[in-house]
Amino acid sequence: MQRYMKYSMKKLFTKHLIIRIPKLFLVLIIISDAQPSRAQLNPLAGIYFSNEYLGNPAMAGIEKGLTLNMGYRKQWSTIPGAPKTQSLTADYGTGKKVGLGLNIYTDEAGLIKRTRVMATYSYHLPLRNENQKLRFGISFGFADERVLNENINGDQNDGSIGKFNEIETYMDGDIGVAYTTSKLTMQAAIPNMKVFLKKDGINGVADRSSFLSTVSYKFFFADAFDGFGVEPKLAYRGVTGFSDIIDIGANFTVASGKASVMSVYHSSQSATLGMGAIIKNIGLLSANYTTSSRALSEYSSGNFQIGIKLNLWKKKII
Repeated sequence: MQRYMKYSMKKLFTKHLIIRIPKLFLVLIIISDAQPSRAQLNPLAGIYFSNEYLGNPAMAGIEKGLTLNMGYRKQWSTIPGAPKTQSLTADYGTGKKVGLGLNIYTDEAGLIKRTRVMATYSYHLPLRNENQKLRFGISFGFADERVLNENINGDQNDGSIGKFNEIETYMDGDIGVAYTTSKLTMQAAIPNMKVFLKKDGINGVADRSSFLSTVSYKFFFADAFDGFGVEPKLAYRGVTGFSDIIDIGANFTVASGKASVMSVYHSSQSATLGMGAIIKNIGLLSANYTTSSRALSEYSSGNFQIGIKLNLWKKKII
């Protein structure tokens, strides 16, 4: 009964607030309501090639030393309250089969802010040799949703707002596995475990990833473009309340990985294009643009993303 009341309170809050605010902010609520689904339909671009830890805890600490990744995404729009997403991941490979990670993700859209903080433990088991490994990972942490009072054009003392913000922060987790060689990578992960196990009615909405599986293979041609590489990838993703999504794309590198161009087509009828370059052999700077999916193209434009990857205490970038 308590879980049902929490879920019903969200619906009551939305209906009650719509009555009390001007039409302009009704538009912002629609954008806010659509954004979580949009975030899962088109996740941060780093999830595909530059920061696979974003989608699978088994990929934390796959390289010895500390790796920091920062990402920022904002919808290409001047509308107040337009969605924006920020992420920070830090993962550390001990070099002794164990990896550790921290994944912090925040998403703001209209009146709603969502925060997720996950700590990760991964184990990398060598098989026949060091280039062939079976990787396991698990993340555990908390998630939180809040109304941003400063974005409200109306009565900030409205009781329904306070009741919405009284909903407790809840525990959540992710689990994943991967098989990797020097060329082949196969992954499977279940993010948002509370949604997958359906343990809380508050999460019974159409805006969460339910699973992720990928396969990719690296090709390298040493004599072309000072070392030309291409990594095609196929991904199969589930999002609660939506049709499953297939991603098909590739990452192209030149000069032995010092510059890259990536392109991914999503079966939600959107696409991601991006490029990246290594900065002084210690990190990667990337920029990406993702078009809106067909279902949301009438309500929002595409989004622009920037990412920074720093490899610390390492001899070279792999």
